[in-house]
Amino acid sequence: MIRVKKIENQQELDEAFEIRREVFIVGQACPEEEEFDDFDEEATHFIAYVKGEPAGTCRFRTTSKGVKLERFAVLEKFRGEGIGKRLVQTVLGYLDKEDLAEGTLIYLHSQVAAMGLYTRFGFEKVGEMFDEVGIDHYEMQKKVQG
Repeated sequence: MIRVKKIENQQELDEAFEIRREVFIVGQACPEEEEFDDFDEEATHFIAYVKGEPAGTCRFRTTSKGVKLERFAVLEKFRGEGIGKRLVQTVLGYLDKEDLAEGTLIYLHSQVAAMGLYTRFGFEKVGEMFDEVGIDHYEMQKKVQG
């Protein structure tokens, strides 16, 4: 049983940060100062639970370019259970309710290994591969449909 919800309190945010710490800082050797940034305060965060246990997280924020989805992370022991898919579904569903203008850009920087997940939701690769904290990424985009 997977439950994804918008983070509403400090305990949930702490759980999300612990997931990010485990996945990105410990698992992928990302520098802590790169992982936790000033955007955490302005972003809207989500957390996924499996049988009540924190399992995954993500956030989005508005930028001058559009809406940027970020920090998708699933703990290793929960991978392959559809948590990433549910996180993307939930965030896109939330954005649908925000009544974004037609043509608004929704974008993300995907690690190469995760691109298939986002492609299933209509995101398309744009531009050249680039390095972000030592990991190959592509920008992926989609536009809000009317």
